[in-house]
Amino acid sequence: MDLFRQDPQVLNVGLASFRDAIAQAGGAVTQIEWAPPANGDRAVGRALARLVNDPTVEAANRVAYKAYLAAQPVLVGIGVAIEAIATMRPRLILHSGPPIAWDRMCGPMRGAIVGALLLEGWAADIRQAQDLAASGAIAFEPCHHHGAVGPMAGVISPSMSVWIVRETVSGGLAFSNLNEGLGKVLRFGANSAEVIDRLRWMAGSLRQTLALALAETGPIDLKPLMAQALHMGDEIHNRNSAATALLLKRLAPAMLRSNASREDVAAAIDFIAGNDHFFLNLSMAACKAMLDAARGVAGSSMITAMARNGVDFGVQIAGAGDRWFTSPAPVVDGLYFPGYSIADAAPDLGDSAITETAGLGGFSMAAAPAIVNFVGGTPDDAIANTAAMGLITLGQNSAFTLPAMNFGSAPAGVDVRKVVDNGILPIINTGIAHREAGIGQIGAGITRAPLGCFTQALSALADSLPET
Repeated sequence: MDLFRQDPQVLNVGLASFRDAIAQAGGAVTQIEWAPPANGDRAVGRALARLVNDPTVEAANRVAYKAYLAAQPVLVGIGVAIEAIATMRPRLILHSGPPIAWDRMCGPMRGAIVGALLLEGWAADIRQAQDLAASGAIAFEPCHHHGAVGPMAGVISPSMSVWIVRETVSGGLAFSNLNEGLGKVLRFGANSAEVIDRLRWMAGSLRQTLALALAETGPIDLKPLMAQALHMGDEIHNRNSAATALLLKRLAPAMLRSNASREDVAAAIDFIAGNDHFFLNLSMAACKAMLDAARGVAGSSMITAMARNGVDFGVQIAGAGDRWFTSPAPVVDGLYFPGYSIADAAPDLGDSAITETAGLGGFSMAAAPAIVNFVGGTPDDAIANTAAMGLITLGQNSAFTLPAMNFGSAPAGVDVRKVVDNGILPIINTGIAHREAGIGQIGAGITRAPLGCFTQALSALADSLPET
């Protein structure tokens, strides 16, 4: 009877109009934000119902997630793309995101490809390079199809330098190009003589100096270095200050001990020390190696890649191999540099969301309170974002702990079922490129992966499994 003597406290789930009616009548009401899975799509809802707690999927996810957790990415070298990447071939350009043809590419990606054609000497000028790219004589394929990743436009051409990362448990290899720094750079579509000259230096003197240093250091374990950087304020996507410093701490003495010339060593150290993003490409290759260890597990709903090409946002799952599930890439409403706005922005671009896929970047924003000055929000928002990602993942990676979360582990192993069921979309902190080639980065912000990628992947996974 005591219950009926108390003032009623109403929890309203769903339609806000019910809440409003109760409030107008003087009742105490709390609105619970809820929406049916997949925005009420009945077919997707049925597919989800089939897959939740499905024994085949649960067993496959244990296999895939265990492989990801056990993976040990190690930097073993630096090489020339045509020599290091077994599937690389002449007249092939790799790019970020899912497959895309020249006529659909965004401005920054087109600009980067033009720059690559100039670098390779396949064209004499920009006009000739544009005509060559449109002619069909050049092949364009995703970096991910070749075990590689690249930030923003992600372009890798045959003569470019690439990091070589080996996953020591499975023996798999992953690759990434080298980070050029900020400003007018190829990954944002710049292709001026200054950009091409820098790339030639990176493919020559810098690569040779780093190769000599790595011969001195031997293989460098990347997972412990990344874990230490998380404790020093990085989230290892848009903030790599600590990771870059830790890498340089390993490389600089080795450069000095090597046979590299004093001038080449000084130039390499100056370049790395002046580029806080230098480690980003290594972080991406390490995450690619860890997630590739989980690929090809039939029945698994674990996401193994999230990537964008400036037009499409695509995801891959462990249970569907190289198949992409795509939706239009979002335009990021973030913090813009003076003089720019969302009207100037290209849609989201780059393979760097591989860091979020592995539990870093936006998933570990709690580790990097300073990042909010760059992408927006507050330190409390960063912690809340990390906590929310725990609702859509298979578990936590104890190798990556976050001081602001009482050294709790980073959420990792995005489960397509949980994304669709909870309606919580993976968070990504990202740089923003100008929609026109060559202008470069115009801001940074936080975005979410589009739901359509996940509903497609979930439906395909359900279709691949026998009816029970």
